[in-house]
Amino acid sequence: MSIHGRSYRVITLNEFIIERQADFLHAKGELSRLLHHLGVAAKIVNKKINKAGLVDILGRAGDVNVQGEEVQKLDVFANEQFIAALRASGECCGIASEEDQTITVFDEGLSRDGRYVFCMDPLDGSSNIEVNVSVGTIFSIYRRRSEPGTPAQLEDFLQPGTAQVAAGYVIYGSSTMLVYTTGNGVNGFTLDPSIGEFCLSHPDIKTPTSGRIYSLNEGNHVHFPEGVKAYIRHCQKDDPATGPSLHLPLHRLPGLRFPPQPAQGRDLHLSPHWRGAQGQAASGLRVQPPSPSWQSRPAAGPATGLAASWSASPWTCMSGCRSLWGPGTW
Repeated sequence: MSIHGRSYRVITLNEFIIERQADFLHAKGELSRLLHHLGVAAKIVNKKINKAGLVDILGRAGDVNVQGEEVQKLDVFANEQFIAALRASGECCGIASEEDQTITVFDEGLSRDGRYVFCMDPLDGSSNIEVNVSVGTIFSIYRRRSEPGTPAQLEDFLQPGTAQVAAGYVIYGSSTMLVYTTGNGVNGFTLDPSIGEFCLSHPDIKTPTSGRIYSLNEGNHVHFPEGVKAYIRHCQKDDPATGPSLHLPLHRLPGLRFPPQPAQGRDLHLSPHWRGAQGQAASGLRVQPPSPSWQSRPAAGPATGLAASWSASPWTCMSGCRSLWGPGTW
């Protein structure tokens, strides 16, 4: 392909995965196949989201997830699609999903020998679709601790963020983008609907060294700790930017996730502005396991938590902790 006399090579997600597999001496392709099936599920979910207003897929499903949130119909659909795709990969022995009360164990065929477990929020911010706001999928992948050939155990999922082998997110909006890391750089792929493929569009994403804009839900200001309130006052010489779901402000703006009172489920995002692809945020999206702030490290962004969240082991699949990440200078 040539643009203004310059040649560009289009690299699809599958090509990129295969090329990067060569960077790992003893890689056998299991993780590559798992990531391929992840991309397939993301494309199926994207297609359904794009026509959500035309089919009976909007609204509540009548259930409550593990976070106490009302489950939307699209949550159920996305959850089913990712489970089906990952089961078909034969490389995943179990899934922990925010939409399910217990882990899903694949105890049949090749899946029983799978070496990986998959943790996800299949559709973060699904209630925003009715007002045409972006939604996303958040995921994290670990190597199982139990013996291959046996059913996956809860302990396979209760691992610290440093044990992750891959983490990332898919954001569905005016364009659909998959961003992931295997610990060696963060790369973003935009879905080209004309060919039905994710293509490399944002290589080697980096967190900026400084920023000027913060993002938060000021409706919860009364619940923020005094130190956070003081920092917000310090930042208010700039204009705040708001985002309704976790993946969106962190895709758009690298920054801080800080639930002041985790039991109440209130989140705070403080983020500097970024300009251009090289300054784009690629933070780790959900410090609450199953997706710690580990992803900000390969994006050259510092991250911390009240208990060094990426090195602490969770006590349940949906344990949470306070954490902040972003540029080194605020």
